[in-house]
Amino acid sequence: MLHLKQPPQNVKLLEHEPLARYTSWRIGGPARYFAAATKTDDLRSLMAWAAAEALPVFMLGGGTNILVADGGYPGLVIRNRATQHRIEEHGDDVRLWVESGAPTAGTARRLAAQGIGGLVWAEGLPGTIGGAIFGNAGCYGSEITVNLMRAWVLRDGAVEEWPKARFEHGYRTSVLKRAEGVGESRAAPTVEVSANAQSDLPTLILAAELHMFRDDPRKLEADMAAIAESRKSKTPSGSSCGSVFKNPPGTTAGMLLDQAGLKGTQVGAAIVSDKHANYIVNLGGATAGDVLRLTEVMRERVLATFGVEMQLEVQVVGKQV
Repeated sequence: MLHLKQPPQNVKLLEHEPLARYTSWRIGGPARYFAAATKTDDLRSLMAWAAAEALPVFMLGGGTNILVADGGYPGLVIRNRATQHRIEEHGDDVRLWVESGAPTAGTARRLAAQGIGGLVWAEGLPGTIGGAIFGNAGCYGSEITVNLMRAWVLRDGAVEEWPKARFEHGYRTSVLKRAEGVGESRAAPTVEVSANAQSDLPTLILAAELHMFRDDPRKLEADMAAIAESRKSKTPSGSSCGSVFKNPPGTTAGMLLDQAGLKGTQVGAAIVSDKHANYIVNLGGATAGDVLRLTEVMRERVLATFGVEMQLEVQVVGKQV
């Protein structure tokens, strides 16, 4: 039994907080402890508290591209809402310093309205800047690593400045994402409370510096409107996490899943969208177990049909019951 020390001041700590309300899939059991951080100092304080209490930590950004297990999370979940930013200009060259909890699409829109380009491709992209760097988010011909110059991370209680190269970005991955084994597990991992939590704590992205540039606001607005319309035509309605599987080399996951006849396949209240076969939609009351069983059906069908092993893009968090 844990004997809790005083939690950080000015941070509200909740116990047994349901996580479904914070995820785009609307699925997930409770967090043993839950807190929202609005400043990077809050993040540092909460991480120090979790280390002192030997608690595992999961950083929750926009709640997209994750599946929280039905058993919830047995440690501390931190919802990152640190969103401050500042801009430095040197002629047409623009540098954006931004905290990791800032919404990716919202930041892109705000900057475009000021005539600052570089993130137009991220129009409509869910999640946060920190999450985008963690998973090297990308679409419409670009990805966050193109913009990234450096970032500040919290590792083992100390703030470190990392150049872009240290993130070792690849297709929808980074050294941080690989360290957590995201996309490798077929089922939800069991997360245990460690007796040595300091070494088990994740490396957190606190803030980043991105390269941007000056452009015509009207052109940026038109480009973003075109991307928004394209997204609307492809994205299913309802509660989903975004793309479930990574695109295999030379093709797309959606095409393979479609050609394998998986649209409309359903397990419990989870269904493969008729609009895009790489989306799983929660019809209402779907469990993480429903989604995981459905992903196995999808994997096995594509493997049997095309001989292609699909890899999850979604991160599975917590412990399954």
